[in-house]
Formats: sequence, C-alpha cells, structure tokens
Amino acid sequence: MTEHTNKQFDADLESVRSQFLQMGGVVEAMIQESVDAIPTGDMELVEKVREREKQVNRFEVEIDERIGLILARHQPTAIDLRTLLAVSKMLTDMERCGDEAEKIANTVRRMYEADQRFMPVIEIRHMAASVGRMLHDVLDSFARLDPVLAAQVVRNDKEVDREWKGALRNLITYMMEDPRTISRAIDMVFIARALERIGDHAKNMAERVIYLVRGADVRHTGAKNAERQARGEVEAETAESNGEA
Repeated sequence: MTEHTNKQFDADLESVRSQFLQMGGVVEAMIQESVDAIPTGDMELVEKVREREKQVNRFEVEIDERIGLILARHQPTAIDLRTLLAVSKMLTDMERCGDEAEKIANTVRRMYEADQRFMPVIEIRHMAASVGRMLHDVLDSFARLDPVLAAQVVRNDKEVDREWKGALRNLITYMMEDPRTISRAIDMVFIARALERIGDHAKNMAERVIYLVRGADVRHTGAKNAERQARGEVEAETAESNGEA
C-alpha cells in the first residue's frame, strides 16, 4: 500500500475501534438504567433504554458496513485482519447485550403496569454489578489490547452463572411458599436470565480479544486455558518442546 493508502487504512481502522467502544458505552448505560428502574418503576429510565437500543442498532449497521468497505478496499493482513474479524464477531454479542437490557426494561414496564404488589425479595443488584463490570472490562481489554484482563472476564462468567442459579433457586422457593408472588417472581426470573445472558456475551467478546491479541481460539476450552493463552504460556511451552526456547 502507498503511504496515502496506509494513512487512510489506519484512519478507517481506528474509526471502527472508536465506534465499537462508543457502542459499548451506550450498552453499559442501558444495563445500568434498566436495573435502576427495577425497584422504582421509573418509566423515564425505561424509555431511555428503549431509545438507546435504537442507537445500538444503528452502531451495529454502521460498523458492519465500514468493516465491509475496509476489507474490500485495503485487503488487510495479519493483526489488522484479526482486528476486523474480531470486531465483526463482537458486534453481534454487543448488540445482543443491548437487546437483553431492553428486555429488562420491558419487563419492568410490564411489572409496574400490572401493579403487582407481592414482590419477592431478591438481590439482583450484585449480579447486575458483576455483569456491568464484565462488560466494562471487555471494553477496557479491547481498548488496551490486554488479553490478561480479557481472560479475567472469561473467569468471572463462572461467578455470574453461580449467581443466576442461586437467584433461580430463591425465586422458585418464593413461588412455592407464597403463590401470590408467582407473577412477579416469573418476571424477576426473566430479568436475572437476561443478566446471565449479558454475562455470556461479555465472555464471548473477551474470548475474541484473546484471539485478536494472541491469535488463539479459546472458545469452549475453559477459563484455565484462556488464562494460559492470554499470558502466552502455551506459546512458550510449544517453543520449548520444539527446542526453540
């Protein structure tokens, strides 16, 4: 590529990275606002989430189109190609995080419009905080190309899964002990499940960051392997076994 083409490519690539981080910031706000609306029934927050979801969808389309143009114009190689492929995959997960946040907001609207009085007492904020931190750390690891932080997100998904199972057990107990809580408890199950899915999508994105930086596909291989790949330990072991280290 000529110097001019190189500069244009760098600008296009940076634009993709910047837009994706902006998209992530919007999704972070959606999660926070949807969870804040649960105890209060604040419909202004619910509407904010619904409006932000449209913004997230626009980001997805714009970034996807930009990636397609970069691939067609510049035919990137190596790390730049991995960046584009990683962001392309991460886009889907980020958009689905926004969808899950909107589901929470819609569930809150339904709960308060139905005026359900019998509210099962369940702590959802800690789970929401854990999921929000995972998403924030994914964006941070992507911005700084930090595979070790990304591997920590993969590890943290296990804790969110445990919290989801605990919440489900508690809600089932409430429904068995007091049938008046069944309707609201089912709504809370939907909310907890949406948070658990956001955690899954954050984990998927974290795995993509590891792939981007290390070139290693750590999907379905477990948190321990993700951590070893992120630290570069697997590459070192391979080099030693080949007499290269």
